[in-house]
Amino acid sequence: MNFDYSDKVKGYLEKLQRFMDEHVYPNESVYEDQLNAQKDRFSEVPPIMEELKLKAKEEGLWNLFLPDDTYGAGLSNLEYAPLCEMMGRSLIGPEVFNCNAPDTGNMEVLARYGSEAQKDEWLEPLLKGEIRSCFSMTEPDVASSDATNIKSSIRRDGDDYVINGRKWWSSGAGDPRCKIAIFMGKTDPEANRHEQQSMILVPLDTEGVNVKRMLPVFGYDHAPHGHAEIDFHNVRVPKENMIWGEGKGFAIAQGRLGPGRIHHCMRLIGAAERALEDLCKRVQKREAFHRPLAEQGVVREWVADSRIELEQARLLTLKAAYMMDTVGNKEAKTEIAMIKVVAPNMALKVIDRAIQAHGGAGVSDDFTLAAQWANSRTLRLADGPDEVHRRQIAKLELSKYEE
Repeated sequence: MNFDYSDKVKGYLEKLQRFMDEHVYPNESVYEDQLNAQKDRFSEVPPIMEELKLKAKEEGLWNLFLPDDTYGAGLSNLEYAPLCEMMGRSLIGPEVFNCNAPDTGNMEVLARYGSEAQKDEWLEPLLKGEIRSCFSMTEPDVASSDATNIKSSIRRDGDDYVINGRKWWSSGAGDPRCKIAIFMGKTDPEANRHEQQSMILVPLDTEGVNVKRMLPVFGYDHAPHGHAEIDFHNVRVPKENMIWGEGKGFAIAQGRLGPGRIHHCMRLIGAAERALEDLCKRVQKREAFHRPLAEQGVVREWVADSRIELEQARLLTLKAAYMMDTVGNKEAKTEIAMIKVVAPNMALKVIDRAIQAHGGAGVSDDFTLAAQWANSRTLRLADGPDEVHRRQIAKLELSKYEE
């Protein structure tokens, strides 16, 4: 395995680093100030975001996540990894480059499984950053970590499908630009366990779609993006909105979540790197008990452990990316599961040490640490909880020794 950066990646990294330094980091506070100045934090998007997106497009730093050069930059997972990591250093970073969840996963679904009409209507405006989307899979009434538990229904009625169900944690649905949901539900409860579910496109302005509330994360509303609870009551959409075909929902979900999981891990490594930088800068400027914090033994342990854990997580993530590129997502499923456990837990530990080093400032909004910690904690649940991934890892490991 060779993890050296190609000249193409080095070029992108140089441009991206410069863009982050000149445009993204300085405007994090501007974004938040504009958001707070609105009457309703979900009513509109801070103008600075569209300004930054336009600049990123002009610089050619756009849709870098898509391996298909028809729609994206044509980068492999391994090539995209350091770029995604750098974007993850800022909570507003990924959207600036149109590389933010859940749109990335939804665009990959449409690019891979969508009809030409679906691509024209929904993929193209998503690729241009003109609209946003959400993914409606998780349900409040069942343990959604097992996707086969999904109870929502998609029933054929003539030339339409009628949809009923209650979803929550539909991230992105609060955004005024969010126009489309990819909805997962059952088309045939009697079919094989993994062929009961389907995915269908539901425009959010369809009659019967009711966004009930926005769900906070440790008090953060993540506006204007947000995480919604949505009621779908007798929602009628044309049969052409079905993605791939009836019974393909579980297969699509597995195809979607592989790249989505590794992208989350890449961004988490970026968040942890920034936290370690903040920690190192802070402890060299502050004194306690007549000497710099950086000279305290326990602080040096924090720094050393953080660097060790970061490098371990990065190497495992790069290995998973390499395997996805060379042998495919299915063969790389163990490595994908492992990084999905390792990366959030690593980021939480590193960010927590940085918070500790900052004292009371660490839990305030004066730094990004508290918000990044809250975001990292959600990723021990999103795209499958740790326990499900550990279960899969153990099952695959034990299967090597079955007689």
